[in-house]
Amino acid sequence: MAFLQALLFGIVEGITEWLPISSTGHMMLLNQFWPLQVSEGFYATFLVVIQLGAICAVIVLYFNKLNPFSRTKTRLEARQTWDIWLKVIIGTIPAGIIGLLFDDLLEEKVMNNPDVAYIVVSVALIVYGIIFILLERLPRGARKGRESGASNPAPGRHAVPKAPARIDSFEDLSYTRAFLIGIFQSLAVIPGTSRSGSTIIGSMLLGTSRSLAAEFAFFLAIPIMFGWSLVKLIKHGLGFTGAEWLILGVGMVSAFIVSILAIRFLVGYVKKHDFSAFGIYRIILAVIVLAYFGLLAA
Repeated sequence: MAFLQALLFGIVEGITEWLPISSTGHMMLLNQFWPLQVSEGFYATFLVVIQLGAICAVIVLYFNKLNPFSRTKTRLEARQTWDIWLKVIIGTIPAGIIGLLFDDLLEEKVMNNPDVAYIVVSVALIVYGIIFILLERLPRGARKGRESGASNPAPGRHAVPKAPARIDSFEDLSYTRAFLIGIFQSLAVIPGTSRSGSTIIGSMLLGTSRSLAAEFAFFLAIPIMFGWSLVKLIKHGLGFTGAEWLILGVGMVSAFIVSILAIRFLVGYVKKHDFSAFGIYRIILAVIVLAYFGLLAA
C-alpha cells in the first residue's frame, strides 16, 4: 500500500511542481485523505526528495540547452550557456539563504501543525491566485514595453514614464533582474505559495515574457531542489530502512515521468494563454481546503 501511495504522491508532485498551483497544498490534501503511515522525519524528507524526480525531467528536456560542453555548440553558444548557469546561480542565492534560515522553524511551526498549515496554505493560495489574475489584467503597456534604442520624451509636463522592458531571452536578462527574481523565488518558503508561481510572478513583474518566466522557473529549481533534498537527507535520511528508500525511489520515478508531460504542457500553454486560469484554480482550491478543514475542526 505504501508503494501505491508513493506512486500517487509522485504523480501529484510531477503535475503541481511545475504548474503554479502549489505542490504543498495538494500534498497536504492528499495526505489528509490517504495519509502515509510513516514517521514525521520520513514524510518531511519524502515530500522534498521526490522533487528530485521532477528536477531530472528538466535536466532531460533541456539537456542540450543547459550543457555548455556540447560538441554541437559554437564558442558563442557555449558562453551563452555558461551565462544562463551564472544567472541561475545568482537567482538561487536568496532562496538558499532564506531556506537555510527558516526551514526548521516552518517545519516545526507549520508543516507539523495541521491546524496552522491549512490556514497558511489557503491564504497563500488565495493571495497568489489574486496576484496572478491582477497581473494578467494590467494594461498591456505596463508589462509589454520593449527595450529599444528609442529615447523617452524629454522630461516635462506631458512626459510618459517608460514601461518596464519586455525580456524574451536569457541574453536580455540582466544579472540584477536574475537576483531580484531569486528574491521572489525565496517567498516559496511559505507553504502554499508555489515555487514556480512566485518565480513566474516575479519574472513577469520585472518585464519578462511568460515563456521566459516559466523556463527560468524550471532552471532555478535545479540547484534549489538538489540542495534542499541534500539537507533533508542529512537531517533525516541516515536512519531510513531499505523499504523507505524504495518508497522514495517509487515517488521519484513517478514524479519524473509525469513532470515530463507537465513541463511540455506548460511550455505549450503559455504560448497561447495567460496565467489567469491558474489564479482562479488556486482560489477555488483554497476555498475547498478551508471548507474541508473547517468542517473537521467543527
